[in-house]
Amino acid sequence: MQVDDLNLQELPLFHDLRMEEIEHFLQVTGAALKSYGKGERPLQIYRENTQIGVVIEGRLQVFTEDRSGNEVVGHALSRGAMLGTNSAVLPSIGCNSGVKALSPVLILWIPYRALLTVGTRLGRIHGLVMRNIMEALVNKNIMMLEKIELLSQKNLRERLIVYLLQQERQQGTAKVQVPGRVQLAKELECNRSALTREISLMVEGGLLRCGTDWMQLKKDKI
Repeated sequence: MQVDDLNLQELPLFHDLRMEEIEHFLQVTGAALKSYGKGERPLQIYRENTQIGVVIEGRLQVFTEDRSGNEVVGHALSRGAMLGTNSAVLPSIGCNSGVKALSPVLILWIPYRALLTVGTRLGRIHGLVMRNIMEALVNKNIMMLEKIELLSQKNLRERLIVYLLQQERQQGTAKVQVPGRVQLAKELECNRSALTREISLMVEGGLLRCGTDWMQLKKDKI
């Protein structure tokens, strides 16, 4: 696959860079593309990692483990999202989160050490990329705060409403794309049967419209 075919200039990491500058950045840093199949885990919990990844294609799911070894599902990652920043920047902390592919994915891996040492060779490119990385890290913190907001809701209906409002902001549309019921239940940390029942009640009450892979809140009914 040619780099030119990936529209890398559309990614937040390369905001304000021209395509020839992006190609120069990839060459100087030694960045590389790698593909993964559905179910594979590009990042494993507590595994050493020295690179920052950028999702080029597909969707991934962040997960952690509780003290009993059970997986706890976190937020989803899609095109443009970054992964591996914690373990690459602070390898000594033994990061307790990993990612698994929800679909076939393509990831651009950038050696973190190279980002620290190639500044003089990249000039303005280096400054722009580092600015974009900082903005991405801030967005990551915002996502963590949204997860806290989501899980602090008193009941499942309020949790689902908050989830859909968050997705509206992220996707920029009132009719949001949602995962299947099993995956959605994991993201909301609830029972799938209870979630299916609550969705049916909200549809019957005129609070919600939905299809197999989308939902839309009727805000005038909330």
